Formats: sequence, C-alpha cells, structure tokens
Amino acid sequence: MSNPAEAAVADTRNRLIQAARVAFMEEGYRASVDGIAARAGVAKQTLYNHFPSKDELFSESVGLVSAAIVVTLDGQTDDVRATLLRFGAAFRQKVLGDEGLAMFRTLMAETARFPTLALAFFAKGPEQTAARLADFLGSAMAAGRLRQDDPRFAAEMLVGMLNNIDHFRRLSSNTPLPEALEESRIGQIVDCFLRAYDPNH
Repeated sequence: MSNPAEAAVADTRNRLIQAARVAFMEEGYRASVDGIAARAGVAKQTLYNHFPSKDELFSESVGLVSAAIVVTLDGQTDDVRATLLRFGAAFRQKVLGDEGLAMFRTLMAETARFPTLALAFFAKGPEQTAARLADFLGSAMAAGRLRQDDPRFAAEMLVGMLNNIDHFRRLSSNTPLPEALEESRIGQIVDCFLRAYDPNH
C-alpha cells in the first residue's frame, strides 16, 4: 500500500492537471495560475510546489489530452467494415468533440511559443492513432480482406476522410451534426474507403 502522504501528493498533482486542462481549454494559455489553483482547491503556492512554471503545467495538460485522443481498435474482428465503423465513430467523437476542438484551438494558438510541445502532442496522439490503424489495415491486407497497398498511406487517407471538412465546420460554427446524419456520414466515408481498397478490383 502506498504511503498516505505520497498518495495525497499524487492526488493534488492530478487535481491540478485536471483543473489546468479545463482552464486551458476554456480560456487558452491566458488562463491564470490563480484561477487554476482555485479550480483545484489549493493555494497558488501549492501549485508552484508541483509545477515551477505555468509552461510546465501547460505541457502536462497537453500530454494528458494527447493521450486521451488516441483511438484504439479494441474489439476488432474479421469484419473490416464493422471495425472501421467503430473506429470512425470513436475518432470523430474525440477529434470533433468539444474537448478535442478546444485543445486544438489552444494548441494551435500556442504552436509558435511551444513548437516542441506541438510535436509531442502529434507523436502521442494523432501519430499513435494512425499507427494503430495502419497495423489493423496491414493485417486485413495480408489476409486478403483489403487490396494490397501501403497500410500507412491507407490509414492516413481514412483519417483524413473522417476529419474532412467537418473539422473546419465544427471550428467555425461549433455545431455538431445531428446524430442520425453523423452516423450516416461515417458509414458513407467507410464505404467509400472500402470501395477504394476492394480486394476484387
């Protein structure tokens, strides 16, 4: 069992990161340290005991979000279409959802200030998602369920199709598609992708 004091320190640190994540998504990098400490229910000095600078707290928050947007292919089966439909729904929910869009806006606004952080976000989030999708598609190609091609290219193309103009539409209007239309859109995208990789053509 962990030491109670160590557990308390870990709990405080986690509350600070979670509070910072929400604050940065709502207010951008301009979110105040005082406000973040208040959200976490701690004194400002306690925040600085855990994070010597606001930059470090921002980095921790971005790392948390980048890990959260990684989309896995859990429950995959030999039914490629069913697996890709589940993947598409999960991907769009995370990337086009309120939290994903908020962090995208915040990070893009601070890319010039934190160039290495933006690269780390890509490596921990979008890159991991594309790599896992490429592994699945490569296996499907090897089994003859998809046309042979570069699985990484195929993965990036599908991710691009799933993101498409809807990402800009959400960023501009902040209005999600109705649920029925969202489900239909994912099905259309996946079916278009599968036609392109039909092993019989």
